[in-house]
Amino acid sequence: MDRIFNLDAQLLFDALITAVNVFILFVLGTYLLYNPVRNMMKKRQDAIEANIQAAEKDKADAALLKAEYDSKIASAEKDADEILTQARKKAIRREEDIVAEANAEAGRIIERAGVEAQLEKQKAADDMKKEMIAIATAMAGKVVSASIDTNVQESLLEETLKEMGDSTWQD
Repeated sequence: MDRIFNLDAQLLFDALITAVNVFILFVLGTYLLYNPVRNMMKKRQDAIEANIQAAEKDKADAALLKAEYDSKIASAEKDADEILTQARKKAIRREEDIVAEANAEAGRIIERAGVEAQLEKQKAADDMKKEMIAIATAMAGKVVSASIDTNVQESLLEETLKEMGDSTWQD
């Protein structure tokens, strides 16, 4: 019974050599195949994580830029509203200035018209006085030519003045 479980020495030796060869192939396979594949997978995983982090950073930057642009747009709208408000106020002030100038010009025109009317009235009164003087002179000429006494002259003068009226001399 020199065999164990019906195994001879040659079979055990061959099994041992096969086990050593499998171990050597395992070690060589690990160093030659598994480690490079594992390193490649690690690099790929790191690259994917870097891409994810870059994408997250880009997303955060985009959110900041969007917020900045939104604030700039809101600021621009506010500035536009302020400019429009100032333009409206300026237009209203200009309108008020134009109306005030027009009212002042109208007042000057009315004042000039009043002065001109007063001058025309004064001229008419002066013309009437000149006519009265001419009439009185003509009447005095008649009185002198007729040699009427002073009582008759005074009565004619008073009669002429009554005909012209007292209000004519007072205007």
